[in-house]
Amino acid sequence: MSSLIRAAVLGLALAGLAGCTSKPVLTPQEQLVVGHNYSQEQVQQAILKAVAERGWTARKISPNLIQADILVRNTFYAAVDIRYSVSNFRINYRDSRELGYNNGKIHRNYNRWVNNLDKSILQELNRMEAQNIMQRAINEQHSNTVK
Repeated sequence: MSSLIRAAVLGLALAGLAGCTSKPVLTPQEQLVVGHNYSQEQVQQAILKAVAERGWTARKISPNLIQADILVRNTFYAAVDIRYSVSNFRINYRDSRELGYNNGKIHRNYNRWVNNLDKSILQELNRMEAQNIMQRAINEQHSNTVK
């Protein structure tokens, strides 16, 4: 009887550990700051640069949609749709392999990869905005010295 209890406890513990790796699918949606005035091309370039820097592969599908996918250790695959405009972007789950997707839940590594991609896109947009501010200041200073 004791071995039956041990087997049951071990089974519950293993089931609990397996459940810990499965989390609801992360779907980041970012509203871009009003007043930054990003162009469609700038948002697209920020997404493409972040995708490449994070090791994802990107395809421009339409003017407002980029599909990206990543293959990790030649085994784990994730694919997302990144819909964007001049005022926002959203990363949606599209497909995966070996990440245990089931009923809106997936391995936590998918969420980590998508969260990192989201942060990288925001960082790239912030970098672009900082460059725009510096360029405007330089242009303003130049126009003041020419007068």
